[in-house]
Amino acid sequence: MTILVTGGAGYIGSHTVLQLIEGGFDVVVLDNLSNSSQESLRRVESLVSKAIPFVEGDINDKAVLSSLFSRYDIDAVIHFAGLKSVGESVKNPIDYYINNVSGSLQLLDAMRKANVKKFIFSSSATVYGNHSPVPNLEHYPIGNASCPYGTTKVMLEQILSDYAKADSEMKIIALRYFNPTGAHPSGLIGEDPNGIPNNLVPYISQVAIGKLAKLAVYGGDYDTVDGTGVRDFIHVDDLAAGHVCALKYFDSMSGYEIFNLGTGHGVSVLQVIDAFEKASNQKIKYEIVARREGDIASSWADATKAEKVLGWKAKYDIIDMMKHTWNWQKQNPNGYESQ
Repeated sequence: MTILVTGGAGYIGSHTVLQLIEGGFDVVVLDNLSNSSQESLRRVESLVSKAIPFVEGDINDKAVLSSLFSRYDIDAVIHFAGLKSVGESVKNPIDYYINNVSGSLQLLDAMRKANVKKFIFSSSATVYGNHSPVPNLEHYPIGNASCPYGTTKVMLEQILSDYAKADSEMKIIALRYFNPTGAHPSGLIGEDPNGIPNNLVPYISQVAIGKLAKLAVYGGDYDTVDGTGVRDFIHVDDLAAGHVCALKYFDSMSGYEIFNLGTGHGVSVLQVIDAFEKASNQKIKYEIVARREGDIASSWADATKAEKVLGWKAKYDIIDMMKHTWNWQKQNPNGYESQ
């Protein structure tokens, strides 16, 4: 079974590619390298002792997609290729709608022409919006997203639901991620953001390594355990394992299904800092500043459905996540560029 992984050189993509190959799947990667490095795939190749077919190209490029589906006999697509920063999406919404929505439609159209009927979509907990009760359950209403990034995911979930209803042969799974973090225990692959990190944990680790002076904690007056935002942090390897489970589930499903992938536990920003300090033996300088537009107070998953239906459950805790993050950061102080 050959799986096309769009965005496969990125953070979540590279970890998933590794687990797919370890699970016996053949993989083809499509990535435009706008926020990733081909070095990640070279390292995956070293871990699995196998070459990974790679196509450099964009999901909005019809010619690239047509050539790719003609060249390879693709059985299923895992779609990671998308812009993902909450704050950036508020500043540049058009870029997010073009890449995330238009690009995904181009990909689905190329799949339709190639008669590929299995699709796993990288969705997000942001679809639950500002006012959804926590923990979030898959059947809760979505649509009141707090930022354009979240709105693109809401739009695409509706598109995928409509497509699955229109084509009875389509099998589509949307996996709603919560907050991926951590790195492969080897330290060979991990999160390597371009420029200043948008996400909490890589920012903390760059403060620890001395690349950044201190962490800005956005908001200290939320109605949470310590006033800082609470999120469901999930190890990237647990997240990757969820995709392998989803692929196997295709054999016993039809239509469109949604699953949360999270630990089921909320952790505050200050608790994450404390966990990182314990895991790394490093002191993290931070300052609490004003809230950031697009952020919400609390978000965590009810992942019961994934456990019951997919046989998947997160196994790593927040200390493991911080330990593996620090191991990656120590070995790669400048990310993949340091090699």
